[in-house]
Amino acid sequence: MDGGGAVHNRSVEDVFSDFRGRRNGVIKALTVDVEEFYQQCDPDKENLCLYGFPNEVWEVNLPAEEVPPELPEPALGINFARDGMQERDWLALVAVHSDSWLLSVAYYFGARFGFDKADRRRLFNMINDLPTVFEVVTGLAKKQVKEKSSSANGSKSKSSLKTREAEMQGVYVRQPLAREEVETLYEEDEDEHGDTLCGACGENYATDEFWICCDICEKWFHGKCVRITPAKAVHINQYKCPSCSSKRSRI
Repeated sequence: MDGGGAVHNRSVEDVFSDFRGRRNGVIKALTVDVEEFYQQCDPDKENLCLYGFPNEVWEVNLPAEEVPPELPEPALGINFARDGMQERDWLALVAVHSDSWLLSVAYYFGARFGFDKADRRRLFNMINDLPTVFEVVTGLAKKQVKEKSSSANGSKSKSSLKTREAEMQGVYVRQPLAREEVETLYEEDEDEHGDTLCGACGENYATDEFWICCDICEKWFHGKCVRITPAKAVHINQYKCPSCSSKRSRI
């Protein structure tokens, strides 16, 4: 979605799709690709910004030179604070500023495309249904889902989420249920895990997707988000997500 040029008629869904793509890119930088993101934010470089794009790609780069910029700009100089804070606190700070930037871009488009009060409210509600970048990065989203799940249903066993192969390897995974199991297990699985969020993209659990749980932080991830396939998961004795792997390598 372009920020400059002529103003075309765009729907609330178009702007939300743009928001979600940029958000997913930022979340990927702060979770799945955190090691690469950390390295790119060199404090010795000039003022750097974290950009998310509609195609879910992220980039660390210098701010736009044009004044005023084509779109609202992200927080400037995120790299300068990197070595002066605990890593998790620094990532949380970048996440907070990223949330602010994502909202400003979405409502910039809303203004350009002439959204009325009802459109702006609908856009906000669609955005508000997703956890913030801060909530995903700090684990608050998972905690909120856990509290909601336990208060509604109590704690349940995770055993129904394991494939037979993964059980032998000690790795928790989620993948589509066999056709003959769907009728008996679908409702129970949806009730128990429907609010579970992916630790990388922040999207909800669905029974037709492959999921895997980190044995260190116990966050769940879409297999595609962490580049793990069902076949690969079978041979993993202990799965560590990219974030936990990068923390362990720096100790």
